[in-house]
Amino acid sequence: MNPPILCSLRNGETAVCSQESGVSFEQFRTLLGKGIEAGHRLSALFVVPDDSFDGARLVAVLARPMSGDLQMIGCAVGSSYPALTPGIPAAHWFEREIFEQWGIRPEGHPWLKPIRFQPPRSRSGGRPSLLLPTVGVTEFFRVEGEDVHEVAVGPVHAGVIEPGHFRFQCHGETVYHLEISLGYQHRGIERAVGEGNSPRMRHYIETLAGDSTIGHATAYCRVLEGLAGVRPSPRAEAVRMIAAELERLANHIGDLGAMAGDVGFLPAASYCGRIRGDVLNLTAELCGNRFGRGLIVPGGTGFDLDQTLESELKRRLDDIEADALSAIEQLFETPSVLARFDGVGEVSESLARQIGLVGVAGRASGLPCDVRSEFPYGFYQFVHVPVCTWGTGDCLARALVRRMEIQQSFAAIRALLQSLPADRSPPAVMTLAPRRWVASLTEGWRGEICHVAATDDEGQLAFYKVVDPSFHNWFGLACAMRDQLISDFPLCNKSFNLSYCGHDL
Repeated sequence: MNPPILCSLRNGETAVCSQESGVSFEQFRTLLGKGIEAGHRLSALFVVPDDSFDGARLVAVLARPMSGDLQMIGCAVGSSYPALTPGIPAAHWFEREIFEQWGIRPEGHPWLKPIRFQPPRSRSGGRPSLLLPTVGVTEFFRVEGEDVHEVAVGPVHAGVIEPGHFRFQCHGETVYHLEISLGYQHRGIERAVGEGNSPRMRHYIETLAGDSTIGHATAYCRVLEGLAGVRPSPRAEAVRMIAAELERLANHIGDLGAMAGDVGFLPAASYCGRIRGDVLNLTAELCGNRFGRGLIVPGGTGFDLDQTLESELKRRLDDIEADALSAIEQLFETPSVLARFDGVGEVSESLARQIGLVGVAGRASGLPCDVRSEFPYGFYQFVHVPVCTWGTGDCLARALVRRMEIQQSFAAIRALLQSLPADRSPPAVMTLAPRRWVASLTEGWRGEICHVAATDDEGQLAFYKVVDPSFHNWFGLACAMRDQLISDFPLCNKSFNLSYCGHDL
């Protein structure tokens, strides 16, 4: 199951497990550093126990938009190694995870502390330690000064919201530093899905981040399809794309409504909340579940569209689009709303690139990061989706990117419904190839989703790694709050709208 030492592969393709010792750490660091300088993106960085010696391998997945491929790099490490973060800030969160999970110390890391408060794994495959850390109990950064005060928020919040702890260091109303402490939603899903082909695998994946069911289920199914050498029918790929764009529509519309609510603009808040429900109901028409559970299955889709349903979806989509665009334009034509969005929570393009922002947050800062265009998969290989970017990196930019993508999604779904491929072949039987690695990227509505997996000698899943877009972007939210008013936090937080459970796994 040893990972490849150095290989390039297309999105969803496989690589043979390595029998060699790997590149040196210095070569590993140089390759990563040069790749990041060239505009590549660190999609994943993780540790795999190495069965060829008493140690582990550090593995990176670099997304290379210019060449349209993924580069996997592996090197051997012992109990410690020189931290990558000082030279590659995008590795910051990954290295904290590695230390927490495996006890392998990145020496020189600037702020090495837990991100999920989970017990470390055993590199020999044994049970983890029974000494469970207490979630949220850690050393927090403190700004010293007579006039500085600290504001702690959460983990329990008002309303229906997941738990997370935010600690602000403030001078008056101005935030000098925000530290985000998560881990309250840790359920051990990543560890569970890495333990073989359980019948519960697909259900774990679908609920990994519930509002991104389609994005994660598609990444998971493409992992299995790559390992099995199976390609879904064109019709199944088209239905998957419709589901993905419906998921994007529902959440972008809901987010704009929530941002309107945070600045007290109640008409758009009310309308967008209702319209989001209408879009979710369209997904329920497809498969019986508003979040799309059961729709994406290995080898194809669990449900199909007949002519009656196609006609009904077209009719309802027209009504929803008219309502949505009306409510959204009302939002953007109100000067007081734009004044509240403008200049709040800015993240510059250079900072966004350094820390590795993805999805809406990255595109709002000017980064052309969209897996659908950079590493097209499924039906996105035949339907070009232009990348929507903005340059200011503030709440207004994140709202504008959502508005543009909403318009694109309506157009894409309508085009697909007009010309669905006729092939209705059932999902293929999956037999996974032994001793293979695969990396699968999809563009969830929040951003890049990365799944990496490996099979053992019998063709059973022996390793599984998930990187949700929120994993990349939580630190971006902390950076966005620097020198902002603490009263702007709800709006800034909602403009990112990151997942707690998708991060905590």
